[in-house]
Amino acid sequence: MKKFYFLISFILCLFLAACSKKESEIVTEQNAQVTADEKLGTKLGDEVTSHVTEVNLARLSDQAIAESQVHYANKQYQGKTVNSISLAAGKISFSIVDDADHVLPLFRDGQSYYLSGQDGQSYQLKYENNTDNTFEVVASVDGIDVLNGSTASQNNAGYVLHPHSAIQIEGFRKSDSAVASFTFSQPEDAYAANSDHGTIQNTGIIGTAIYQLESPDSKDDIKDSSQYAPPPKAFPADKE
Repeated sequence: MKKFYFLISFILCLFLAACSKKESEIVTEQNAQVTADEKLGTKLGDEVTSHVTEVNLARLSDQAIAESQVHYANKQYQGKTVNSISLAAGKISFSIVDDADHVLPLFRDGQSYYLSGQDGQSYQLKYENNTDNTFEVVASVDGIDVLNGSTASQNNAGYVLHPHSAIQIEGFRKSDSAVASFTFSQPEDAYAANSDHGTIQNTGIIGTAIYQLESPDSKDDIKDSSQYAPPPKAFPADKE
């Protein structure tokens, strides 16, 4: 009789596990599907003062130590709500904030991240360095490099992230002293859709690639990592 009860329990566990897996697959499929009415892009918003200077620092490796992508739309995503994405085993934290520095929640579904946005809402990309090392952040929005406006590529230069500090990328850079704020818009109004270096097909995605830099700040080397697949369409200038 004990064996019979054990068998019933085992079968029940298998059934519940199968149901849970099926529900998870349904959620993943729903998150990936975005209707035409839900699609968003990012347009050039208000001009914001933002000064930068050029520095000459070399990458320790041509291989990014971490990559991520966030899909966004005017959609109610499902999944675990998180405030930030942990990159390079927690060495760097990446979050998306509004103009008041309030975190916009991300939805995690497996290894994918999603952001619910609204037309006209401005946002910023925030990166925090939790180590003694210096990193380079190469970021793209809708397949456009945020630093120079070209077709995004991980080979492009990025922003320097110093030890135990943070940077906030407020928009597409227009000059050494100003950026145009990231502002959600209809795809046809997006910067990518109206630029010679972009396409409307790449709207709705934010890409990040992280490199460690050679500098006096560096305390140790980080081994190359190939476990992350290149962000699809986040850096369209790069070969698959």
